[in-house]
Amino acid sequence: MNEADFITGEHKRALDERSRVTLPVDLAAAITDDSGETILAKERYGCLSLWQPEAWQSRVDSGLSVIREKMRSGRMEQKWAEVQRLGRLLSTRARTVRLANRSRLLIPEGFRELLDCGPQQDVMVVGAVVCVEIWNTRAWLECLRDDMPEFSDLFKQLAD
Repeated sequence: MNEADFITGEHKRALDERSRVTLPVDLAAAITDDSGETILAKERYGCLSLWQPEAWQSRVDSGLSVIREKMRSGRMEQKWAEVQRLGRLLSTRARTVRLANRSRLLIPEGFRELLDCGPQQDVMVVGAVVCVEIWNTRAWLECLRDDMPEFSDLFKQLAD
């Protein structure tokens, strides 16, 4: 994805009987590599995200290099519990998945539970500028209710 390209849009979809969701073609194209792979990540309860693999790996590598350097220099000695917590979350947060027919995602076990949606339930597929998010519809409405009143301030802050 080119940094100038924003991934946007909001689409209601239904999970099928096998917990698959068909993504809009333009959103699927924005988050897959040439082989049709994408990174599926656990974001928060009720929300999963899909990332273009190269962008995801770059983001993770950048953060981990800082943490590794702090560990080498001894600056993490008093933070081993936090390092272990990060390790547990990092180990279970994301996985590479392949979209079938370039736009259908099978939501794997372990991710379905966090999304809190079962087969044949509706989800919202949302462009989040740098990734695509799949939301439990109830969680999406709660997010909008909390975040929408702050939209103007957020827009101004990021545009300044």
